[in-house]
Formats: sequence, C-alpha cells, structure tokens
Amino acid sequence: MDTLHGRSERLVILGVAESDAHAVANHLIAMQLREHGFTVVNLGVCTPLADFADALDRHPRAEAVLIGSLNGHAHQDLRALPELRAAGRLRRPVVLGGNLSVGSRTTDADLQRLRDLGVDHILPDAGGLVLLLDMLDAAAREPEPQHG
Repeated sequence: MDTLHGRSERLVILGVAESDAHAVANHLIAMQLREHGFTVVNLGVCTPLADFADALDRHPRAEAVLIGSLNGHAHQDLRALPELRAAGRLRRPVVLGGNLSVGSRTTDADLQRLRDLGVDHILPDAGGLVLLLDMLDAAAREPEPQHG
C-alpha cells in the first residue's frame, strides 16, 4: 500500500477488487486524482473488501472508497458489502467502475444487483470520477435542513 500526497485535504481510498489483478487502470486513476489535488490511499490489486474497510478505519476523513474491477466478477467480490455496512463499516460512498460483468456488455440487471449490494455509484469509465467526487463533496457540505 502506498499513500500519495496531493495538494489539498481531500482524500480517497482506491483499490482493485479481490479477484482482479489489473493494475494499469488503478495507477492511471491514482495519477488523475493526484493531479486534481487528492491524497490517494492506493491499496493496489486483489484487495479484499475488508481491507477497504480497514483502510477507511485508518483514514476516517476519506471522502469515498473507489473500487475497480475489470475481470467481470465485481458482484462476487463485493458480496460482503451489506454485512460490513451493517457492522458500521464502509460508511462512505462506494464508487465502482470497470468491466462489471462477465460477457461483452453489462446489463441493467447487472447494475441493479450491484446497487442492491450497496454500491452507491457506478461509473462506466474514470472520466467522470473527479466530477462525481466534487458533487459528493458539495452535497456533504450542504447544511442540513432545519425543521420546526
């Protein structure tokens, strides 16, 4: 694991799903995020979901947990997400991207299965990642509505 320091206080946890050893996209995404001022805690490839939760425990100010999967086995790799969340872990947005199902195309049913596990955001490519993180950051900074 390496921690790469960006120019600001923004921090994300990045890694590749447990059954996946594709490293190139992971490093390119880390570079993109650093160029936009993020500190990236990069867990690398073949990362069990519990390791993402442990990293978030060590870095509680992280804005999001970013998981890549290119081998099509994202659903299997993320099957422990509901249990971890029920235990109070991984309490940040989970963003998933890559090739998310086995076969030539990901269907709406494949995406729904991932959302049903608790994946908060699914990106077809990394091009929209910084914008999504900026939108999540802006939403988190909005004051809570006052009732009464």
